[in-house]
Amino acid sequence: MSTGIFVGSFNPFTIGHDSIVRRALPLFDRLVIGVVGDQVHKPDMPSAEERVRAIADLYANESRISVKPYYGLAVDFARAEDAHFIVKGVRSVKDFEYEREQADVNRQLAGIETILLYSEPQYSSISSSMVRELQHFGVDVSAYLPKR
Repeated sequence: MSTGIFVGSFNPFTIGHDSIVRRALPLFDRLVIGVVGDQVHKPDMPSAEERVRAIADLYANESRISVKPYYGLAVDFARAEDAHFIVKGVRSVKDFEYEREQADVNRQLAGIETILLYSEPQYSSISSSMVRELQHFGVDVSAYLPKR
C-alpha cells in the first residue's frame, strides 16, 4: 500500500491546502495529514488537537485520509506511518527554494522523497499567515477556508 504524508502547521487549513490534499489523494492508497504539534515558533497557535479535529471533520467521508498530530521531524512521522513520500505545495519560487532544500535534507536523512504540487493559480496568494492577518483586522475569511 502506498502512503504519502502532507505535513504542516495548518493554522488555519486553507482552500489551498485542501486543493493539495484533493490533488495528491489519487497518487496514494492512503494520505496522512500530519499536523505539527510542536509550537516552538508559534506559541499563539491553537492546539494540535483542535487543528486535527477541524481538518478531520473536512475529510470524515474519505476513508483514505487520516489526520494526526506529530511532534519532531517530518521524516520520523513518515517512518511511523510507513510513508515513502512527503507531499508539499508550492506557490512561488520562494516556496520552491525552501521546499527543495527541505526535500534534499529529508532524502539525506531518511531516503524519503518529496512530491511538489504547484498551487492552482487562483490559490497562489493564499497563505495561513495572510488569513490570520485578515482575521486579526476583522475581515471575513470564509472564502479562504474549505467548506465543510
